[in-house]
Formats: sequence, C-alpha cells, structure tokens
Amino acid sequence: MTTVSSTSSSSSTSTTGTTSSSSSTSSLGDFTTMLTLLLKELQTQDPTSPMDTSTFTTQLVQMSSLEAQQASNTLLEGISSSLSSFTGSYPAYSYLGQTVSTDSDQAPMQDGSAIWSYTLPSDADSVSYTVSDSSGNVVYSGTGSTSAGTNYITWKGTETDGGTATSGTYTLSITATTDNAASSVSAYGVGKVTGVDTSTGTAKLTLGSYEIAMDDVTSIL
Repeated sequence: MTTVSSTSSSSSTSTTGTTSSSSSTSSLGDFTTMLTLLLKELQTQDPTSPMDTSTFTTQLVQMSSLEAQQASNTLLEGISSSLSSFTGSYPAYSYLGQTVSTDSDQAPMQDGSAIWSYTLPSDADSVSYTVSDSSGNVVYSGTGSTSAGTNYITWKGTETDGGTATSGTYTLSITATTDNAASSVSAYGVGKVTGVDTSTGTAKLTLGSYEIAMDDVTSIL
C-alpha cells in the first residue's frame, strides 16, 4: 500500500510540473522563433528612431526566461523518465535475498547445492532423476521421495565421475514409476535472488548464474 501511495504522489507531481511548463512555454512562445523575430526587428528598425531601451531589455529578459524554462523542462523530463523506470522495476527489488521457486527445470548451484521441487499426485513406487549441465551432459543420477505432494531434491554437486560441481546452472529430469508405468514429472528450480538486471528495460531477477523474468517466479519460500 505504501508503494502505491508513493508512486501516485510522484506521478501527480510530475503531471503538475508538465502542465506548468506547457503554460509558460505557450505564453512566452518558442525560444528560436522569438530570437529570430528579435534579430529581424533589430535589422529592420529605423536608425533615426531605434527601439526603446526598456522594450529591448524586456524582450531580452523574456528570452532569458524562456531559455531557462526550456532547460528546466528538459531536466524535469529526464527526472520523470528516471522515476518511471525505477517505478516499473521497483517490484523486482523486493525479491532480493529471497529464495524463490521458479517455473523452470533449471536451478543454479548456490552455496554448494542446487535445489528443485516436484509434486506427485499420489504415492509412486519409485522416483528417479538425472542432473544435466548447460551442455546437456548428464552429470549425476539419483532417486527421490515417492510420497504424494510436494517433494524436494537437493543436489550437493557430486558428479558421477567423482568430480564436484561448484558453479553453473543445471537441469533436472524426473521420472516416477507406479505399477510398472513410468511417467515424466515436472521439476521446478529453486534459488536465491542475488541481483536485479534492468539493462534491457525489463527487470530480470538474477539467481546465481542465470536470470529469470519476474513472471517465472511461482512462489517465495
């Protein structure tokens, strides 16, 4: 509720500033046009009856005011653009430091482990899984819980060939078998949000070694 109120306030202030600048620009006219008219006036004035000094001074002051107003408008537009960008990406920053479940079978290796969740509609006779690296190579195979409901698989990075994975993004494939019938089970990666990337104009969440869109977050754990 606080965020919405703050955003509404900023938006109201920006609108007021824009209305005011438009009114000022309208009353004083375009700076370039005004400068052209003033120079033309100086060129065509009667040498025997030059422009009144006070009138000339007033026009110079108006030009100076218009130039300052236009510079102010440019600055306000920049501030408004920055605020809009921040407001649009602000929700993403609320995920920083949170552990989330994603709509993806990939998970990052963080703090020595990669974690996934999966859900069984009923008890299974057996559950097996494989972990693959970013090149699609299977680096580990194991078995998981056969209980109905949501279960988790935590892979400590131990590879079949004896090596240990310390970083990277890995993909999990799960197969559940019941009454000799095997079926694929969806896996959902779990990870801690370590950063937010807004360089493309759309906020993305960084989970260790890879990025996801905010829409890919299914829950906060």
